[in-house]
Amino acid sequence: MSKLKVLFLCTGNSCRSQMAEGWARALKSDALEAYSAGIETHGLNPNAVKVMAEAGVDISDYRSKTSAELSEVPFDFVVTVCGHANETCPIFPGKTKVLHRGFDDPPRLAKTAATEEEALGHYRRVRDEIRAFVESLPGSLEASV
Repeated sequence: MSKLKVLFLCTGNSCRSQMAEGWARALKSDALEAYSAGIETHGLNPNAVKVMAEAGVDISDYRSKTSAELSEVPFDFVVTVCGHANETCPIFPGKTKVLHRGFDDPPRLAKTAATEEEALGHYRRVRDEIRAFVESLPGSLEASV
């Protein structure tokens, strides 16, 4: 059986989509071929790298990229992980199915944190929510169409 090609799409491909790709590669590499991209690129968020490393997933060599850079990949599913990406999602050709599963934006939440530990708490919560979603794959993708 061939693996499902899944793109996790966010606004800047710096945090949530990168974490989703990391989890999918770590937990579901037998069933999914995971990618991440953004509507634009904002660079890889160091706090996302840090909290993923705490959970045993190394995303430090990932890089921020746009969906246009992956235009040759025939995706089965595109999962938008933020509202802006959902609203501005490019059109994907062929059989690609697009669905939305939004997560809070850790950098936005962390702006009001009083301490670094409080800020990292936002990243950890979203990291764990994304993990729970990825653990439901691919079943939850196929059930959503």
